[in-house]
Amino acid sequence: MGIRAPSKTRAAANLAASPGEGEFTVGILGWIVLGLIAGAIAKAIMPGKDPGGIIITMLIGIVGAILGGFIGRALFNSDINSFFDLSTWLLAILGSLVLLGIYRLVTGRRAHA
Repeated sequence: MGIRAPSKTRAAANLAASPGEGEFTVGILGWIVLGLIAGAIAKAIMPGKDPGGIIITMLIGIVGAILGGFIGRALFNSDINSFFDLSTWLLAILGSLVLLGIYRLVTGRRAHA
C-alpha cells in the first residue's frame, strides 16, 4: 500500500479543471504556435503568391487552426485540447487550408475587379 502517482489523464484533468492563470496563457501560446506551424504547412500544400505576405499567412494559420478546432469539436465531438495529438494537428491544418482557400478566392476577385 504505497503512494500511487496520478495517471497522466487524471493529472491533465486536474490541470485543465484548475482555473489558474498560467494554464490559460499556455493554452493561448499553444494555439498560436500550432497555428503558425499549421499555416506554414497549409502554405506548403497550397503554394502560390498571396497578397499580404507572411504576416497575413501567419494570421490565417492561427485563425484557421482555431477554426479547425471548432469544426472538429462540432462535427466529430473530438477533444482538441492536446497539443501533441495527431487529430489536433490535422484539424488545424485543414482549418488553415480552408481559410487560405477562402482568402485566395476573396482577394483574387477583388484584385481582378
